[in-house]
Amino acid sequence: MPLVTTGELITRAVAARSAVVAFNIITLEHAEAVVAGAEEAGSPVVLQVSENAVRFHHEQVLPLARAAASAAERATVPVALHLDHIQSDDLLRQAAGAGFSSVMYDAARLPYAENLAATRAAADWAHARGLWIEAELGQVGGKDGRAPLDAHAPGARTDPAEARAFVADSGVDALAVAVGSSHAMTTRTAALDHDLLKRLSATVDVPLVLHGSSGVPDDELVAAVEGGITKVNVGTALNIAMTGAIREFLAAHPEAVDPRRYLSEGREAMARAVTRIIGVLS
Repeated sequence: MPLVTTGELITRAVAARSAVVAFNIITLEHAEAVVAGAEEAGSPVVLQVSENAVRFHHEQVLPLARAAASAAERATVPVALHLDHIQSDDLLRQAAGAGFSSVMYDAARLPYAENLAATRAAADWAHARGLWIEAELGQVGGKDGRAPLDAHAPGARTDPAEARAFVADSGVDALAVAVGSSHAMTTRTAALDHDLLKRLSATVDVPLVLHGSSGVPDDELVAAVEGGITKVNVGTALNIAMTGAIREFLAAHPEAVDPRRYLSEGREAMARAVTRIIGVLS
């Protein structure tokens, strides 16, 4: 079916008091797996391409974006494309032309005032071109102008009052908040601050996003959605599934040299992971 927009999926999720799962992809196999897993679950999904993934593809966004769009357009469930964790203004300006309906603009590494100014400019640019925009706010450095603690570093938390002001002043459509998850976790041991999440949900008037969800146990994810999370980002879980399946196959078939044999195992493992994660939140 035709691509849908991330904004459409988020709007539906808000109305249903549910969440959309967004999966980060690196290869064509990732994109195919996410679509297959979402079809098996009968659920809409977001395919995300990060700036790091673009860097891996020799700083070229179009090859992976076009592959993802092709996989999405052949899907039997609604699929949207999202450009994730963008720090480069040049890459931001390629978003619409590459088929993305939304971007996550990441200036959270900057002191608060600089983060706000950069995000406001990005939001104005994005909205003028019909793009939905997400930003991130973790623990900021404070009035002395210090750089912020990374939004997903251990101990980082988003202050509700600051988040409300940031959203109002930046004009973003969604906010990723720091409530206890961390990027690239390979163990599912994150404990979320659900009281803080409830306060954020009551204070901030745009949808909230949970990054680093691969490290969050199932019951914590369910509670996070009940507490106000509308978009759940997953990346590392797919890579764990893919790498594990490939390692197992190559251990059992040391003579194998055709990548199609082991990549198909990895793709199927990722698809199963996608179906399982979506099922947890359905």
